[in-house]
Amino acid sequence: MADLKYKRVILKISGEALAKDNGTGIDEAKLSKVCDEIIAGQKLGAEIGIVVGGGNFWRGRQANPEMNRATADHIGMLATIMNALALQDELERKGCDTRVQTALTVNKVAEPYILRKALSHFEKGRIVIFACGTGNPYFSTDSGASLRACEMCADALLLAKNVDGVYDSDPKTNPNAKKYETLTYMDVISQGLKAMDTTAITMCMENSVPIIAFSLAEEDGIIKALTGKKIGTYIGK
Repeated sequence: MADLKYKRVILKISGEALAKDNGTGIDEAKLSKVCDEIIAGQKLGAEIGIVVGGGNFWRGRQANPEMNRATADHIGMLATIMNALALQDELERKGCDTRVQTALTVNKVAEPYILRKALSHFEKGRIVIFACGTGNPYFSTDSGASLRACEMCADALLLAKNVDGVYDSDPKTNPNAKKYETLTYMDVISQGLKAMDTTAITMCMENSVPIIAFSLAEEDGIIKALTGKKIGTYIGK
């Protein structure tokens, strides 16, 4: 059995990484695969909190740039709840005890986010899925993931997206884009790299939370990240 490098982690899953080939909705095969890896990580002894995005359902004001920003962001928060409930259902059908906590109050379907309650769930061996980002407009779900990682005193933030690391330009449009194996927090900020938004990176930097950015599609990617194997891009001091 592999040894864990990171005992308690926040796993940030982008909505796009769960999407079907057309970029929308939820691909059941992808959902099942990621849940299998999460459960395998927990069986190694990891305490796992999940922050999920909503880009497979809603991409802010892309459809209508004139929409009020706060309204668009609140719609995006609701989209994350759909992904959170889908993850919870899949994990529980596979025998894993979970709780969904939301930064917006939606108590018909999930608990409100309460730090001490989330920590209690960890102690009881549950996986906690955090929805709605920070609960505030103008903040991304990446910022929500950084905030939860700091609040939970996580050993690392695992950033699982649909790209296999951090590049100097968009690898989808530039075949010569360079992938970084390691970066400092300040590298990401000063070079304007698209790993996470500046608020999220700064929060991790100020609280010394390392970030491992990798592709959710990589085989055993979550396990590799948890055990400290080479994967994606490492962001730290």
